[in-house]
Amino acid sequence: MPTTVSYGDHPSRSVHRWEPEGAGGPAPVAVLLHGGWWRDRHDAALMDPPARDLASAGWAVWNIEYRRTGDDGGGWPQTLDDVGDALAYLADAAAREPERYDLGRVVCVGHSAGAHLALLNGLAEGGTPVTSVVALAPVTDLERSALAGLGEGAVVPFLGPDPTAELYRVSSPVRRPLTGLPQLVVHGDADQRVPVEHSRAYADAVRAAGGTVEYHEVAGADHFAVIDPRGPAWEVVRAYLARTG
Repeated sequence: MPTTVSYGDHPSRSVHRWEPEGAGGPAPVAVLLHGGWWRDRHDAALMDPPARDLASAGWAVWNIEYRRTGDDGGGWPQTLDDVGDALAYLADAAAREPERYDLGRVVCVGHSAGAHLALLNGLAEGGTPVTSVVALAPVTDLERSALAGLGEGAVVPFLGPDPTAELYRVSSPVRRPLTGLPQLVVHGDADQRVPVEHSRAYADAVRAAGGTVEYHEVAGADHFAVIDPRGPAWEVVRAYLARTG
């Protein structure tokens, strides 16, 4: 079972840490970011199944909670700031315990809105300890999502009413594609929450910007199949982590 530590003075600024099984030295770190369209009705427990699976494979897992919209005090940019602060806390912990964490292998695995945060964190001006990103059914275009009413209108409470064109730009990975880190994008072609076309457009944007991305579509997979350790989408993730982690 995980232990919970705080990286700030808000109850949602916390990390559920899973210890790696069978680790004989510094363990690679999997940082997990859950989805739920940034809303406070969803929490880090959504990522417990992949957390358990990765810990059993020898990864030190940091399943991050962050402030969300609703009554939790989240929104733009504080939700993204929380992710950065949690990762800074990880870097500090690794500096104190170098025998425990291998900062040369820090993979950020995000699902849906969590993948949105993972991709944007990779662009952090102050840098990030993350060495690669896995984006599962990511939210990549906030204007397109808002126009389509995705997430039952989740973009408005996240960005606020009447976002400017510039706000849509800085908050949308498709308009600021990550090119400086290795990345894997996995999306099911039967996803009804975040249409697969969003990830196709993101992968095209990365390549147009000169970056590289491994992109996999999973036939028949819905929005949550990509975080099911028993499914074919997760096999793609595990194979990628075995090569890069």
